[in-house]
Amino acid sequence: MESEDLFMNDAADDLQCVEFIRSYLPQDVKDRFTDDDLFYFIDLLADYYVESGLLDQEPDADGCVELDTEAIAAAIAERAKKEHYGDFSPEDLIWVVQGELEYGQEGED
Repeated sequence: MESEDLFMNDAADDLQCVEFIRSYLPQDVKDRFTDDDLFYFIDLLADYYVESGLLDQEPDADGCVELDTEAIAAAIAERAKKEHYGDFSPEDLIWVVQGELEYGQEGED
């Protein structure tokens, strides 16, 4: 039962994250992504953070970790294309990356 509760909490958090990102995106970019796309990108971002070692970095004196959102967006675009999910512009995906990061910051406040 505990793993089912964890799954439901993760699903609810992902839904809230998608809603947050959707509200964060500029209108012209918002129309380029479905909610399914945003769920997919959230999963790719989680994988990227683990695989790139970002989660293992030590924060600086202010508690921050340096992130290159342009590089992250480019990696997400490349992986989506490699997985035959779609051909997305890194310039559009940077908004998704920034929205997901902002959502994470909201949860910490």
